[in-house]
Amino acid sequence: PILISSADGVGTKLQVAKDLKKYDSIGIDLVAMCMNDVLVHGAKPIFFLDYIALEKLNISNVQKIINGICLGCKQAKCSLLGGETAEMPGLYKKNDFDLAGFAVGIAEKKNLITGKNIREGDEVIGLKSSGFHSNGFSLIRYILKKKRINYRKRISKQIGNLGDFLLKPTKIYSKIILELEKDKLLNGISHITGGGIIDNIPRVLPKNLGLNFQNHNWELPFIYKWFKEQGNISFEEMLRVFNCGVGMVIFCSTKKEKMVR
Repeated sequence: PILISSADGVGTKLQVAKDLKKYDSIGIDLVAMCMNDVLVHGAKPIFFLDYIALEKLNISNVQKIINGICLGCKQAKCSLLGGETAEMPGLYKKNDFDLAGFAVGIAEKKNLITGKNIREGDEVIGLKSSGFHSNGFSLIRYILKKKRINYRKRISKQIGNLGDFLLKPTKIYSKIILELEKDKLLNGISHITGGGIIDNIPRVLPKNLGLNFQNHNWELPFIYKWFKEQGNISFEEMLRVFNCGVGMVIFCSTKKEKMVR
C-alpha cells in the first residue's frame, strides 16, 4: 500500500465569503480541493487536517468553517483527524484569515492510477462541476468590480443570486471515483483546478497522446458564457482559468464506456 497526500487552499474564493459574511460552505471547498487531488490516483481517502490562520479568533465564524470541514469529510468518506488554529495579529489585517488543508489517502501500488494505462482510442468523459469550484476567483472578482456588479444580482431563474452561486461548494468526487475504481474501470483521471482544462488534462496523458475534441457533446454552461461576455474573455483563456463546467475528466477504454456511464 502507498500513502497519497495533498495540500491545498481555497484561494481568493475566501474573499467572496468574507464580503458576504458567509462561512458555512468554505470548509467543504477546503476538503474538496485536497481530497479530489488524492482521488485522481485512485486512493481511498483516510484522513484530513486543517490549518486556520487569522488576526483574531471569531468563534462563531470559525465554528461555521469547521462545520463545513466536517461535512466535507463526510462527503469525502474520511476522518477529520485534527488541525491548528493560529492567531497572528500584526501579520493579518482585522477580520482577515486564511485556510489550508492536508489530505491523506491510501492505494495498493498495483492499483495506482497514473495515466500510463491510457491508450489511443480511449473514451474521455467529463464529470459535471457544481460551479466554479475554488479557482478563477481573482478574475471573477476583477470583472465584478470593473463592471460594478453586485453579489445580489440575479443572473437567471436557475442560477438565482450571483453571490450564493459563487459560494456553491466544490464538488467532492469520492463516491463516483471509488465506485468506478472498485471495478477497475478507469485508465486515468484529471482534476480540473488551476490551469483549467488546457493545463490539467495534459498532465495525465502519456507523452505520445493528445485529446481530440472533434466529436465532443460538451457545451459551455450559461454562467460561464455570462462571465465570458462581461469580461470580454477569450475562449482559450476561459479554458485556462475556469473548469468551464467540468470538475473532473476520466479516461476509460471503449469496451468499458457503457459500464462507466
